[in-house]
Amino acid sequence: MVLGSEGGGPQFVGIKFCPECNNMLYPKEDKETKRLLYQCQNCEHRERADNNCIYVNKITHEIDELQTIVGDVISDPTLPRTQDHPCPRCSQCLAVFFQAQSSVADQGMRLYYVCCNQQCNHKWTE
Repeated sequence: MVLGSEGGGPQFVGIKFCPECNNMLYPKEDKETKRLLYQCQNCEHRERADNNCIYVNKITHEIDELQTIVGDVISDPTLPRTQDHPCPRCSQCLAVFFQAQSSVADQGMRLYYVCCNQQCNHKWTE
C-alpha cells in the first residue's frame, strides 16, 4: 500500500491504459503467483501492478458547527448581547453572540448567534 502525504492513507494509483490499444486496464489476480496484475480486456496485454491499492474510498465526516453550540449560552452573563440581529426563526430581537474559530480552515473566525427566547433557542451565523 502506498501511503499518501495527505492524511497518511492510501493513494489511488489512477486509471491505467493499455500501451498497445489504449483501452482501460482492469485489475486481475494472477492465481499462480498470487500477484496483482492489470490486464486489457481487448488484447492480451498484461502488466504487473506496482501498487496493491486499486480503490480508495475516503470518507469525511463534517460536523454541523451550529449543532455543537450548547443552548445554555443564553444564561451566560459574560457573553455580549445584541438587539441588532433578530432571530430568523421567531423574530426575537435579543440574541447572545460570540466569536469562534470556524472548523472550515479557510474561513477563519465567525460570529455565532443564539436566540434568547428559551422556547426558540435558534442558532445561526452570518
